[in-house]
Amino acid sequence: MSDEIELNFEHFENLNIVNKLRQIIGNWWNIQLNFTDEKGYLRGVPQGRFFNPKNPICKFITENNETFKDCVKVARVTTIESEEANEQLISTCHAGFSTISLPLKIEEKYLGCIFADGFIIEETVNEQKEKLRKYLQKTQNKNALEVEEYINTLPILSMKEVGYLEELLQLVLDEILQLRKSISDNQEELNAINSSLKRDWNFENIVGKSKAMQDVFNLLGKVSESEATILITGENGTGKEGIAKAIHVNSKRKNKNFIVQNCGALNDNLLESELFGHVKGSFTNAIKDKKGLFELADKGTLFLDEIGDTSATMQVKLLRLLQEGTFIPVGGSEQKKVDVRILAATNKNLEQMVKNGTFREDLYYRLNVINVRLPALRERSEDIPLLIKKFLENYAKSNKIQAKKISSSCLQRMEKYHWPGNVRELENEVERLCVLSGENPDISEELLSDRIFGTDEKEESFHNIDKQSNLKDAIEKLEKEMILAHLEKLNWNKSKASITLGISRASLIMKCEKYNLEKK
Repeated sequence: MSDEIELNFEHFENLNIVNKLRQIIGNWWNIQLNFTDEKGYLRGVPQGRFFNPKNPICKFITENNETFKDCVKVARVTTIESEEANEQLISTCHAGFSTISLPLKIEEKYLGCIFADGFIIEETVNEQKEKLRKYLQKTQNKNALEVEEYINTLPILSMKEVGYLEELLQLVLDEILQLRKSISDNQEELNAINSSLKRDWNFENIVGKSKAMQDVFNLLGKVSESEATILITGENGTGKEGIAKAIHVNSKRKNKNFIVQNCGALNDNLLESELFGHVKGSFTNAIKDKKGLFELADKGTLFLDEIGDTSATMQVKLLRLLQEGTFIPVGGSEQKKVDVRILAATNKNLEQMVKNGTFREDLYYRLNVINVRLPALRERSEDIPLLIKKFLENYAKSNKIQAKKISSSCLQRMEKYHWPGNVRELENEVERLCVLSGENPDISEELLSDRIFGTDEKEESFHNIDKQSNLKDAIEKLEKEMILAHLEKLNWNKSKASITLGISRASLIMKCEKYNLEKK
């Protein structure tokens, strides 16, 4: 059997439809349900035993080691016959019970069968009962009265009811095949993502010769191969997800899945279902069991972006997983355990949020084992030419054209700009310049966005200060002009401006009132 065609029979026991079907056929007909693999071995049951035998005779047989061996042999024979028949098969076991089995096939590969047993068929009831009497008297040392008492409790099905049973078994097979296809599709997508990660996100491919970035690389080199949880902090657009990818690619888990979830993109209910999965019927649109991202990332890495946007309720559930490695799917009752390395990122000040009571202190310390702070682009301006070169090459590669060149005057203006949107804003600007330049291989400064093209004039205004004036007045004039420049660049978003200025929002509001700065 090829590696691509592989099933985890233990997962079947967690399928809602399998549990429901066991309840249904158990309540209706007192019949049990089991699986065998392609070699005929019982799967998905404790220690190879049949799963909860429903009638007393089956219990006697399976509790005795010698007679249980006969059951195992029958299961293997049934599996072989199921493969040969290539359709539903009704047979009689060594003891006299009827068995109905359906072959489990994927892409013409036979992987075993699903079967229900422990019943008698109405049309052959007398022959089967007589066979059971002889078997019990021979193997179980039961007297005739006891044997007859047990036989009278056995389920007897008409052929019409057997047809219903077959339809129910087929439902289970369909669900299993759909689950396997879903897992396969997800795995193919994840394999493609991981292949791309290994190619594009090793440390050598991340641009940064500045001291600030070299400090980051030195830290990453020390922590990547560890199993420590890492919190990546920095402003929007500084490349936190890229660094998370690089950490994974350079870790011991590099051959396993790397999965990303933006915690601020979904409400609490959707986020819980996405992370922990759900069972069929747990809410209106839960039409089938679904694995969560934690389960899909088992043995790999899960990157939780915008972790500061999670609610108090979600923080409790994340803390439990970080502490114990366990979770319960939405609507489920069984606890699951996973081995996942957590990387988290935020542009918020979690330490301040802890003080304000909006982020759990215990979760913060669980996440902040290692802190990787990414510098803003204005703190690493010497990397701007390198980044621009990389983005020009990326655009040329994706559009299959010769890489464009940027003029020195255009480059100078871009180096002087403050870049509140950081690397992401720079990348978007380079792409915009490539598009606007059309077929022209050279990019001139006239194509720059207005906010960047006017950088020289704004920078110059900072130097128009009377050097002979009062120091306090000069400082206040510079402070006013700097605040105004930042507010205009950020469309008067005071929260963002306070971050780029390095002061609190409350302090910025007070200074705006002091200098009578208002949006016109």
